[in-house]
Amino acid sequence: MTRVLLVNTNTERSPYPVPPLGLCLLAGVLSEKFQVKVYDGFADSGAGLSGLVNDFSPDFIGLSIRNIDNLVFHNSRFYPEDILHKFVQPLKNIPGTILIGGGSGFSVMPAELMAYFGFDYGLVGEAEFSFPLLLTNLIEHKDISDIPGLILPGETKARANGANRHSYGLTQRFSRIYDLIDFEPYRQRGAYPIQTKRGCIHNCLYCTYPVVEGNTFRKRPAVETVDEIEDAQQHLGDILFEIVDSTFNDPCTHAELLCEEIIQRKLKVRLRTMGINPANASPGLFSLMHQAGFTQIDSTPDSASPLILSNLKKNFTLQQLQNNARFLKESNLPVMWFFVFGGPGETEQTIAETFEFIDAYVCHDDMVHISTGLRIFPQTGLHEVAIREGIIAPEASLLYPTFYVTPNMTAERLMEILRTYTATRFNCILSTESTPSPEMLQRAMEIRAREQLSEPMFRTLMRVRREELSGKNE
Repeated sequence: MTRVLLVNTNTERSPYPVPPLGLCLLAGVLSEKFQVKVYDGFADSGAGLSGLVNDFSPDFIGLSIRNIDNLVFHNSRFYPEDILHKFVQPLKNIPGTILIGGGSGFSVMPAELMAYFGFDYGLVGEAEFSFPLLLTNLIEHKDISDIPGLILPGETKARANGANRHSYGLTQRFSRIYDLIDFEPYRQRGAYPIQTKRGCIHNCLYCTYPVVEGNTFRKRPAVETVDEIEDAQQHLGDILFEIVDSTFNDPCTHAELLCEEIIQRKLKVRLRTMGINPANASPGLFSLMHQAGFTQIDSTPDSASPLILSNLKKNFTLQQLQNNARFLKESNLPVMWFFVFGGPGETEQTIAETFEFIDAYVCHDDMVHISTGLRIFPQTGLHEVAIREGIIAPEASLLYPTFYVTPNMTAERLMEILRTYTATRFNCILSTESTPSPEMLQRAMEIRAREQLSEPMFRTLMRVRREELSGKNE
């Protein structure tokens, strides 16, 4: 039987480790026809890869590229360099290996990454359909030219095959991550990823979700999604689950049905999610989320300035954002907020408007993550803006981290303003300082153990930070 090795190349631990959901879903599909193994590079940063290849002797090796960089302007890390050194080059040194690139990061810049890594084949977008088709056609010496999402060395874009490559439905299966990799490295700070749908109907200026997953929602039935949650809990015990959709409450009825199914089954689970859309927020939704077991929400409005919300093409208003924040406070759900400064039209006034919102509406126990500059990706509205404003040339490669900062101020001035605002707000953390020190983590762990806390780790870290800043100001 043909042997296939799937490699997770993501070793990033900040802000928390992420299990390879897409790779495990793909493994489940491939195992119907092929002998499959998954190698999780997070566990040993590639140290055991060559030995596994020698033992398993795969006919094909698929490498997942999750991210290109960490999206942090003033402390940027370019992941492909590490991936090339730790994963790709060792494989190229083994005769007869056929390397196939894919993953969300790869799908954003497939031509550039094909050239950078020297892959034999590449697949853009979800690969549950295209990967087994590619392998079958290669084995049977059939034509591969019409495989959707396929890109070959030297080509500038992937094949669409005359149809939307996202048109086939969301795979109806469990990821069974617990069967394919060791989940223990993710247990303490990570979460078990659950996908309830794919795609995004919105058109945020900078976002790549529609590029990677398509611009329509493809939903899983709530019953099936909760079946998967229940299955994973039975195998792993008390773990944290994360809903990893682009936005959790789009459409709102879909999110509500999921919560109602969990409540109806009387499951005792812990969940978190990102991407709450203020346009669809309501006290009823947050009440259901609280009853279902949500212990943390990541809210990503990016700005609280009406001008910037409009320029970023957000689908919600400041009033809806304010209502959303008020509903969250009333629900007592812990929230991690994310704001990014320096987008088109940003000024000192718009920055002040966002911090006025933070002061008035964000709970002091909740963390506010502050970042500067927007990463420019191809096929996004921000790419067009950057070209139009002369920030980048039309033909410029965006493989290496390239950021947009408003021409209204220098990056240095922007950072100076943000440092002033965050200096007096203990829960506002700059992205350059968002990784807690070993000492802070140790202190937080001691507090959690002593007080038997079940709150999200970020709230404990905020308690430690508040104590430290209070001590310095005395």
